[in-house]
Amino acid sequence: MEIPLHKVFQSFIKNKYLITAVVFFIWIAVLDSYSWYDRIRLEKNLNNLKAEKSFLEKKIKQDSVNLHDLKTNKSNLEKFAREKYLMKKDNEDIFVIVTEEDK
Repeated sequence: MEIPLHKVFQSFIKNKYLITAVVFFIWIAVLDSYSWYDRIRLEKNLNNLKAEKSFLEKKIKQDSVNLHDLKTNKSNLEKFAREKYLMKKDNEDIFVIVTEEDK
């Protein structure tokens, strides 16, 4: 004894609680401003920002160590200025060699 499909559909249409629940679920899942889709997207964005934050914190820590080393060691300061900013003494010439990898 099978129940015809149109009878199931009619009982579904008559059940106002089931219709309300389905509409509510669709509203929450897709249409709401805080929908599940938006929450998943924001969660991914948050994870990316956390990863970037940890990377930048490590870089800040490394740069702080380098800055302290430059402030305390005069020879490292001169080496840094020569390599990074191409500074030179008055009686020197600097030749910069650019390779394909640098371009």
